[in-house]
Amino acid sequence: MSLKNTNPLPEVLRPQTLDEVIGQSHLLADGKPLRLAFQSGKPHSMIFWGPPGVGKTTLARLTATAFDCEFIALSAVFSGVKDIRAAMEQAERNRLLTRQTILFVDEIHRFNKAQQDALLPYTESGLITFIGATTENPSFEVNSALLSRARVYVLKPLSEAELRQLFRRACDQALTSLQFDDPALDGLIACADGDARRFLLLLEQCATAASVAGVSRVDARLAQNALASSTRRFDKGGDHFYDQISALHKSVRGSSPDAALYWLCRMLDGGADPAYLARRIVRMAWEDIGLADPRALQIANDAATTYDRLGSPEGELALAQAVIYLAVAAKSNAGYTAYQQARAFVQRDQSREVPVHLRNAPTRLMQEPGHGQHYRYAHDEPDAYAAGECYLPEGMAEPGWYQPVARGLEIRIGEKLARLKQWDKAAGKPR
Repeated sequence: MSLKNTNPLPEVLRPQTLDEVIGQSHLLADGKPLRLAFQSGKPHSMIFWGPPGVGKTTLARLTATAFDCEFIALSAVFSGVKDIRAAMEQAERNRLLTRQTILFVDEIHRFNKAQQDALLPYTESGLITFIGATTENPSFEVNSALLSRARVYVLKPLSEAELRQLFRRACDQALTSLQFDDPALDGLIACADGDARRFLLLLEQCATAASVAGVSRVDARLAQNALASSTRRFDKGGDHFYDQISALHKSVRGSSPDAALYWLCRMLDGGADPAYLARRIVRMAWEDIGLADPRALQIANDAATTYDRLGSPEGELALAQAVIYLAVAAKSNAGYTAYQQARAFVQRDQSREVPVHLRNAPTRLMQEPGHGQHYRYAHDEPDAYAAGECYLPEGMAEPGWYQPVARGLEIRIGEKLARLKQWDKAAGKPR
C-alpha cells in the first residue's frame, strides 16, 4: 500500500474551497460571521486565533482565492522588518496592476512591537489586507493598534466526529487501499487531540508502516508504533497551558479531588514544569482556602518544598496529595476578597494621615507634637483588647472588607469579630 501522492497528506487534502473545510461551523455555517465575510465581496483585515492544525493557514489562503488577491505569506519565526519591506514593495507593484494584496503573517505573536508596528501604515493605507494567525491570545500578544484594525476569529479544535469525517476523506482520496481497525482509529483520534494536521500525519505514518510491513490493515499494535513518537498537544507558554491551569484551579475551588488530579496529571504528562505547578498550588491555597483551613497553606508549602528536595518523579506525589487536600478543604475567599477591596480603595483614595496616637515616637522631637500619646497598649487591657479604640485614619468609616465565611476555622473567627464588635459598641465606639 502506498499513498497516491508523494506530497504530505495534509497538503494533499488541503481544502480548495470554503465548503471543503471541515470544522469551524460556528464561523463557516450559513449565516455565521466568516461565511458572511466571504460573501460580502470585500476583504478585511483579520486575525485567526486557535490551536495548531485547525485551519488558520487554509482559511487565509482561501480568503485570497475568494477575493482574487495576491497572497504573500510570512512566518514571524523567520521574517523581520526587511522581509516586511520586501512584501510591501511587492504589494506596491500589485497595486500598479490594480491587484489587491493579502499579507498573511503566521504566528504573528512572535513579531515584536517594532515589527508589528511596521505593518500599521500599510494596513491603514489599504495597501494590504492583513491576516494574522496565532495560537496565543491576541489581546496580550498583538499590539492594540494593530488589533483594533483587524477582526478576530476564534478557531476551535476539531471534534471527534469532524476528525472521523476527515478520516473518510483521507481514505477516499489518498489511502484507498488501507483499512483501519476501530481501536487503531480511536487511538489515532485521541492522540490527534483535535489537531487535523497531526491526525493526517499520524495516518501517513501508519500508511508508511503498513507499506513496510506489507499489510493493508492497520491494527492497534501498528497504530501504537505510530503513536510512540507523538505527544499530546501542550503549549508550555500558550493558551492551552493557561486553560489547563485554569481547569486545575477551578477543580480545586469546586472541591473536586478527582478533577484536580486529572488536570494536574494532564499537565505533568504534557511537560509542564512541576516547580511552576507547585507555586500555583500555593497560590490556590491562599486564594480559595485561606483562613478557613490554615493547614492547607502549610501542606501546599510543604509539597513545594518536598518537590524542590526530591525532584521528579518522586516529588510529584507531594503535589498530587496537596491538590487533593486543597480540593476537599473548607473554602473561603474572604481574605482574598478583603485584600482586593482594600487595595482598590487605597489606589483611588486620597493619602490619609496616620492618627496621632498611632504614630511612632522614638525621639523627644517626635514626642513633643503628641505622637504616640493616648495610645492604649492592647496587652494591658482586659482580654488583650482595647475596646472602643480606632485604628483607621480620622474620618474614615469602618469599611468591613473582611467578612469571614461560615466554614472551617473562619466560623470561629467570625464569632470572635462579632464579640469584639459588641465590646466596641459597649465602649461607645462610633460605627
